[in-house]
Formats: sequence, structure tokens, C-alpha cells
Amino acid sequence: MKTIRFGLIGCGLMGREFASAAARWCHLPDMDVRPEIVAVCNRSLQRTKWYTDHFDSIVQVTDDYRQLLANPDVEAVYIAVPHHLHQEFYCAAVGAGKHLMGEKPFGIDQPASDAIVRWIGEHPEVLVRCSSEFPFFPALQRIGGMIEAGAFGRIVEVEAGFLHSSDLDPNKPINWKRMVEFNGRYGCMGDLGMHVCHVPFRAGWIPRTVRAVLSNIVKERPDGKGGVAPCETWDNATLLCDATDPGSGDRFPLTLKTQRIAPGEKNTYYVKILGTDASASFSTKNPKRLKLLEYAGGQQTWGQVDMGQETAFAAITGGIFEFGFSDAILQMWAAFLYELEHGKPPSTFAGCVTPEETSLSHRLFTAALDSHENASVVSVAE
Repeated sequence: MKTIRFGLIGCGLMGREFASAAARWCHLPDMDVRPEIVAVCNRSLQRTKWYTDHFDSIVQVTDDYRQLLANPDVEAVYIAVPHHLHQEFYCAAVGAGKHLMGEKPFGIDQPASDAIVRWIGEHPEVLVRCSSEFPFFPALQRIGGMIEAGAFGRIVEVEAGFLHSSDLDPNKPINWKRMVEFNGRYGCMGDLGMHVCHVPFRAGWIPRTVRAVLSNIVKERPDGKGGVAPCETWDNATLLCDATDPGSGDRFPLTLKTQRIAPGEKNTYYVKILGTDASASFSTKNPKRLKLLEYAGGQQTWGQVDMGQETAFAAITGGIFEFGFSDAILQMWAAFLYELEHGKPPSTFAGCVTPEETSLSHRLFTAALDSHENASVVSVAE
């Protein structure tokens, strides 16, 4: 089995998830390529201890990302840092010839995104993809297959959303995601939006226009020093888009929701597609359940299918057992390494987010800011 040597830049929550996925690689019996973590970088070296305690393969620990990128033994990197650092770090990684998995939104704003995408275009030898794991749930893989087969008929309406309650508590101390200088003006759209856009964009359902309503609900939080700090980023966003089906040219409403203050939710991702021939609905509230409606005239009846381990990349887990978040992370990383080794994903919906799709998300979110500010419908510019 071929080994790809990885460096991690940013040793927080998602870095640990990748490391754990690498440790579980034997869970994927058909893979012919695997990751090995050989270097870690974090501004606070204390955070690297968890990694060195668990991975004997790590031979470099540094607080300077430039030192990691200069390491000739590092072939690929995963970079999970705040949004204001994306342009600098991502461009440096690509320029160093490292394959890159980066966190969304690929730049703090559209100019940063444009610079990153231009730089990637000048280094075609490097594979660059964006992290987004939810479409690897088995139900969404099945929905993706239905989209490819044209099973929905004419698209009537699509809704996708990612709903958190993580900021519902007003006494939660402020963090970088609530600060414009680190998170950017997109707020929750930059933090959550690529997850919500992944399936529609991959389906080719490209927004033409957007009417956005954005909410800043908790306007100040404890600063951790005995005082309070202003919260200047958007907590919640609802985007009503006019999208086009590339197969038929028909237009339909596409609603995208990103919410960090969603009472009654924990960490809920969902997609609902209504079509003239079939409809489908999935939510991570019940990760096994796929709701399907197939219509051929007469009575309409929603059916429920319990999904097991019908994954894009075969796993050792028995097919009857349920699928979870850590499994989705493992599948996403399998998709990245499979594409790195084989040149393309095994199917349309078994591939990671591309730089072109992140660029489209920036155009959409920039238009959404304009739409909210002016209470108007705004074109999503090319």
C-alpha cells in the first residue's frame, strides 16, 4: 500500500479528527493508499502533545508553518487555521508543492479566495481540496446517485441547511468565529456555508440570484477577562436563491440556511429535494433514515429507508450497522487520497469540494452580504 506523508498545520478539533481517521485506516480494506502523519505545527506547542503521545510516526514538531512546509519528507498537508490566515498559509503550501486539504471557506473574503484559486491554477501538479464531510453519509451518497440518474424529474424545490445551537448560550465566551478580523464578514456563512452548498453545487444547481436575511442575535459576549466584547459576525443566515437545473435549464428555488443559534438543534445537517418524479429528505438527526417519495400518478406516499454502511469507500463494518460523524470524516479523507492516487474520484458525489466550488461559495456569500444590506435581490456574479 502506498503511503502519503502528511503534515498538520493547526492542531485543534478537526486536526484530531484527521489524525484519528489516519489511525483507523485499516477500516477501509480496499484502499491502496494511506496517510501517515509525520509533522505537526501549532502556534501553541502544548496542543501538539496529544499528537506526539499517540503517533510515533511524528518526527517534526514546530510552531512555524514555514518550517513544516520546508520539510522534504512532507508530501501533503491539512491546514485548519482561522479564516484570516487561509490565503497566506494555503498559497505557501501550494507554492511549496504540497498537496492540500484546507478548511472552508478558503479565504476570509472574495479577494482572498480569488488569490488562492489563481495560485492553485499556477500549480496544477498539486491536488487541492476543501473539507466537507456530510455528503459522505450513505443516505446522501444514494441521493447523489439519484441526482446523477435524473430520478427526481423536474426539480421543484431544494433546501439544505446546517443548524447549530453552539452559540445559543449568551454567556459562552467569545471566540475567533465571532470576530470579524479573524472570521470575516460572512459570519456563519463562512463557517458553515460550504457544507450546505456542497451537494447543490456538485449537482450543478448554481445560484443565479440571492435574497439573503442575516441575523446578529447575541451582540456581545464575555471576553474571558471579566468584561464583555462585541460580537460583530452574523449568527444566522437564510439565503433564497434562484437556481438552474443544468440538465433541463429549468429554474427553481434553492434555500440555504446556516445557523449558529438554532434552538432545539445540536449539530444538524439536512437536505430536502422535491421533484416531479421523486423526492428525498435526509437529516443527521436520524443518520440512518432516508425518506423517499416516488411519484407515478395517484397517491403520494413518503417511505422510509434505514441506511447502513452503504458507503462510497468500502468499510469493514457490517452493512446493517449505523454510520456516524467519525465515519464521514474517514470517508472524506479516503476520497481525498483516492483522488490523489487515481486522478479522479470514483463517482461525482464521492469527491471532495474543489477550489472552483469554494470560489462559487464566495461569490454567493458576497452577494448575500450585499442583498441583506440593501434588502434586495442580487445577482451571483461570475
